[in-house]
Amino acid sequence: MTDSTALVLFSGGQDSTTCLAWALERFERVETIAFDYRQRHGIELDCRKSVLAEFRHRFPRWTARLGEHHLVDLGVLAEISETALTGEGEIRLGEKGLPTTFVPGRNILFLTMAAAVGDRRGLRHLVAGVCETDYSGYPDCRDDTIKATQLALNLGMDARFVIHTPLMWLDKAATWRLAESLGGAALVEIVREHTHTCYLGERSLRHDWGYGCGACPACRLRAEGYDRYRGGA
Repeated sequence: MTDSTALVLFSGGQDSTTCLAWALERFERVETIAFDYRQRHGIELDCRKSVLAEFRHRFPRWTARLGEHHLVDLGVLAEISETALTGEGEIRLGEKGLPTTFVPGRNILFLTMAAAVGDRRGLRHLVAGVCETDYSGYPDCRDDTIKATQLALNLGMDARFVIHTPLMWLDKAATWRLAESLGGAALVEIVREHTHTCYLGERSLRHDWGYGCGACPACRLRAEGYDRYRGGA
């Protein structure tokens, strides 16, 4: 493993797209990894291909750094979970105070699988778009969880992985601003036109901030952040 390579957890959404740009600015070789866990918004897996194509077309300085993409089948998550993100359940606040879209163990499993791929391919740095500032209240997005996971992976794999979370302390408006600072108006346009956030997988409704139902928690966070970004807040 070297300090010049990274593996980005890349779903095709706004946050992971911004993190991919962040990594491409910092590392000599960047690979990406996505997970098919039978998510309700599985269209994001198609969107990631479009985003990668746009990156290669619009940002020549990043093209040589952008390496292989990996897709891992984690359908078992849908089999053992009963959530609104892996089924057709109502999106609401659950009995434990967590959203019904919370998939227990998801991000921990994602990072474990990413570390396994990273170990095989010599990729020391893992980059994830988790955040505990503007987020849906998922406990596996918290900074403490990520730090504990990094420690467990390094102990359990006798490795020296570093998990980077560039968005951890940013609200959604700041995430839009970060995208602009990394790739200018072109990257903001890619986020609006090609990424996917909506939990319902809605791509027929177009808003200023992109495509989505406009009502689910993910759409509301993205829309409110975009309004603050455009308003200069």
